[in-house]
Amino acid sequence: MSQSAYLIQLSDLHLFSNSSGTLLGLRTADSLAAILDTLQHQFPPPDALLLTGDLAQEPCTQTYTNLANALKTFPCPVYWLPGNHDDPAAMIPALAQPPLRGDRLMSLGAWQGILLNSQVEGQVHGALSETTLHWLDDQLSNCSDRPTFIALHHPPFRTGAPWLDSSRLQNPEALFGILDRHPQVKLVLFGHIHQSFMAERQGVTYLGCPSTCIQFLPRAAKFTLEPIGPGFRQLWLEADGTVRTQIQRVTIPLTLDFTSEGY
Repeated sequence: MSQSAYLIQLSDLHLFSNSSGTLLGLRTADSLAAILDTLQHQFPPPDALLLTGDLAQEPCTQTYTNLANALKTFPCPVYWLPGNHDDPAAMIPALAQPPLRGDRLMSLGAWQGILLNSQVEGQVHGALSETTLHWLDDQLSNCSDRPTFIALHHPPFRTGAPWLDSSRLQNPEALFGILDRHPQVKLVLFGHIHQSFMAERQGVTYLGCPSTCIQFLPRAAKFTLEPIGPGFRQLWLEADGTVRTQIQRVTIPLTLDFTSEGY
């Protein structure tokens, strides 16, 4: 294989069953619409869209159906995984129609993508189950000749914000132990933190993504919003296993509720 690929990551949409629903003063359906309008006018278009969890603030069938309708004319496959705010039982039937795909394996040019569910039912923090870890190890063992990225919702690293770090992935060492055995893994993508983030470990790049709605102030001691527009991550996955990436922001009116203690 010699093909490069262009991937867009969206995260933490926090949608409601009604398009007028607001999160901390921001209408999340409108901020997502602004992002999608920007993407629809990109040339060349992305080869795939990846949604890394917390697609819903109100996790019900109608919310996910609204999302499917918003994406139904998108010109490339749209992959998704759940976050702590999501309800997989409601997601699966609503997000199965093209171009949405519930697959946990992606083939993207020369690359392979593996999507993991880090949700712990009823909890804000994340963890990878033994079943998921064994499955990941098997997939990597069975396909060692392709550069690979891993996607999940929860970050395996601390971000420097104590209130947010308490809800990160609780068993990162188990993930690291598997990735250390498989050098084809070049990249790990995640959401949850509503901000850009980058770390390097053992030759693997770890990237966090802004939200399509509200943003969290980096390294804040307590819950704090950052007055900056919604964003998404662009990734150019080269055939030789290297990655180029950047964050793109969309300018929209921001009427945030800075008095809130949380979301």
